[in-house]
Order: sequence, then C-alpha cells, then structure tokens
Amino acid sequence: MISKTTDALLMIFTKNPELGKVKTRLANSVGDKVALNIYKFLLSHTVSVTKNLEIDKRVYYSEEIPENDLWPSASFSKKLQRGGNLGEKMENAFQEAFNSNYKRVIIIGSDLLNLAQQDLENAFLELGKNDVVIGPAKDGGYYLLGMKSLNSDVFKNKAWSTSSVLSDTLKDFEGKKIKILETRNDIDEIQDIEEDSILKKFIESRIFRQSQKE
Repeated sequence: MISKTTDALLMIFTKNPELGKVKTRLANSVGDKVALNIYKFLLSHTVSVTKNLEIDKRVYYSEEIPENDLWPSASFSKKLQRGGNLGEKMENAFQEAFNSNYKRVIIIGSDLLNLAQQDLENAFLELGKNDVVIGPAKDGGYYLLGMKSLNSDVFKNKAWSTSSVLSDTLKDFEGKKIKILETRNDIDEIQDIEEDSILKKFIESRIFRQSQKE
C-alpha cells in the first residue's frame, strides 16, 4: 500500500482487460479481439502519461486487482470500484479520496489517446485556482473531472454514456468557479478511430494482423 505523499490525487478508472468485456460498442464494428487489443494499447498509453506525475495516483479496477498488470506498484496504488452504476462508483472514489484528506482530486478514464502528461499537470494547476475542472469529450460527456470537495449531485440522475452528461453535470456546479479544459475525443466507436490518425495507423499496421493470428 502506497502512503499518501501529496495533497493531490489522480484517480484512474479502468476495466479489467478481458475478451468481450471492454470497448463493447467498438467491438460491434471490429470484433472482440481487435477491441481488446485496442483497449490494451490505450491502457499502455495511459500508464505512460501518468506514471511520472509527481502526485499520488490510484487505479480503480472494475472487477478484480490482478497480480501482474501494466501499472507499476511503486507508482500506483490499486483499488476496486465500489457501487452500482458509474455515478455511484465515481462518487465513492471521490469520497474515499476526500476522507483521506486530499485537497485536489481528479478522475480520468483509461481510453484517451490524445491526452498527455502536460495536460494532467495543467489540470491540477487549474484546480488549484478553481473549484472544479472538467474536460469535455466530443460525445457530450467528459474525460476528466476534478474537485476540491465532494459534490454528490454530479453523480446522480445522469444518463451515463449519453450526450447529456456534460451539460447536466455543469448545471450541478452552478455558482462554482469552473475551468473547462480542451475538448478531447475518447475512443468508444469506430468513428472515433477514424478521427484519430495515430490510433488508425496503429490498428492498420499491428492490431488487425495480431488479431488474425490469434
């Protein structure tokens, strides 16, 4: 168990990389094997852009904490997500963080290819100057959410994975000082890959060939 070292915490929500259980909407277009390989690629990218951040980092798994994974134990503490829907799971994670006396807490997913370490460093800097930071996703949701104290309303009465999530969440923060970050594109559908030249090139050169051999 990694001890608390700073007042800032990055929480990373991830699914256990299992065939048929990740990127299910994408799998409808490319198949389960390709979808799994894409997810593993995105996981590796997320590790690379978070491991050197000079803050505390915590990975939340969906099903179980594996003995061997991509996340170096020296840099990341690991926990299980708790709750029914996504909102409950995120609320519980934030509550746990604030109960541990963290002052700036940010949550992200693990499927954003065009996210860099500098983006996360900037998000924590902005959270120091604002009550809330939020990174809009092109699909109407958000890829990053940061708070200094728990607002449980933002996790309730939301139609998760729909285009209304961001607008409904911003309503819950009325009266707060909010910093809206750059819009990013997370990878959920085949169209998202078409818009991302790096991932598209990677898929064309490696993932499909690898999947055909399996």
